[in-house]
Amino acid sequence: MIDIMLDRWFNGLLELIWPKVCIVCRKNLKNIASIDNIICKECWGKIKRNLPPFCYSCGRHLESKDLSQHHCVDCRKRKFHFDRAFSPCVYEGVLKKLIHAFKYEGKDYLGKILSTLMIDFIREYNLPIEEMDYLIPLPLHKTRLREREFNQAEILSRYLAKEFNKPILNNVLLRHRLSPSQTELDINKRWLNVQGSFSIDKTNYNYYIENKNILLIDDVLTTGATSSAAAATLKAAGAKIVFVLTLAN
Repeated sequence: MIDIMLDRWFNGLLELIWPKVCIVCRKNLKNIASIDNIICKECWGKIKRNLPPFCYSCGRHLESKDLSQHHCVDCRKRKFHFDRAFSPCVYEGVLKKLIHAFKYEGKDYLGKILSTLMIDFIREYNLPIEEMDYLIPLPLHKTRLREREFNQAEILSRYLAKEFNKPILNNVLLRHRLSPSQTELDINKRWLNVQGSFSIDKTNYNYYIENKNILLIDDVLTTGATSSAAAATLKAAGAKIVFVLTLAN
């Protein structure tokens, strides 16, 4: 009883000194609805969802003028090595801030609430998760992993794997070349930048990859260059289908 009282007192003191605030708008969360005491429901409701119809390649919303083609204008100009990509949200506003905090500010705990967006999307649109043999988080180069201390794609994969009872393959797809960040590059340079970046750990790789369906997990799909390069490596190792699922595009 005394321990409980001390815990309450200590937690109350922490709340007084460092009140919990919304990670986006910084409002005090004490008297307003929130998601896991991390983000207020008002900000959460501002996340822009990606709505059907979807492009058969990149998964972005398909404009009415492109419906007969089933692919957006950009995807008709390029050949991707993945079979399809899906994203529950649009990379802007609130979600862009959340992903930046998740990746670059060490807030790995955001993986839990962000993964719910992917889980809900899979269920709402009946993505064929049951047909996937493995989840593979898009790997970071070891230098980037040391800098960041975690791989955001791996964290998202853990929650998805737990929810849908799917195995994760780590350390099979490797990122052996440290390339410059894609952020500041134009479209053509992004494609060149990631060429030859990925390889397969050849220790028993046939057992893991050959004739298997893979769901490749990452946080954001922009041009699709990185995911396509990773998918090309998986296909070369014998993967049958490679789908891509990201938080946003």
